Amino acid sequence: MPDAREAHVSKPSLQPTQVFDDDYDTLKFNNMPAQPSNFKRFVEVGRVVLLKSGPFEGRIAVIAEIIDHNRAIIDGPTTGVPRQSFPYRHLTLTPFVLASLPRAAGTGVIRKQLEKEGTVEKWNKSSWAQKREAVSKRRSLTDFERFTVMLAKKVRRDQVRKSLAKASA
Repeated sequence: MPDAREAHVSKPSLQPTQVFDDDYDTLKFNNMPAQPSNFKRFVEVGRVVLLKSGPFEGRIAVIAEIIDHNRAIIDGPTTGVPRQSFPYRHLTLTPFVLASLPRAAGTGVIRKQLEKEGTVEKWNKSSWAQKREAVSKRRSLTDFERFTVMLAKKVRRDQVRKSLAKASA
């Protein structure tokens, strides 16, 4: 007669079922469908980046060469950023990419690509750049300029209120 301590109850396996999908070369667990990646911007040669710190903060540059998992060589010939090694943690990836930029391209090649594709103009027209410019403009206002902005907002608000009252009446 089996002892109660020796009674064995089969438990479901907690190990995931490993299925390899040849299309994606990914590991699937419990036959779940593969999800597309949420990431759209990658560190790559030709990626336009925004500098977050240092003497060139707020300017854009292009990744010319990837050094390792922490740093890249950037160059911004049209924005005044010299060719230099820069850590990724001080860069922000933008949605712009120079399409056919070769690895370790020189400053002249990068300048020609930037001018040919009009990347700096695209950046300046983007809502991201315009918001950054508006914020910096607001931060640089003097006390009197902030006061005049407040008065202008009051006048505009009053005109909108009066026109809405006239339209609804």
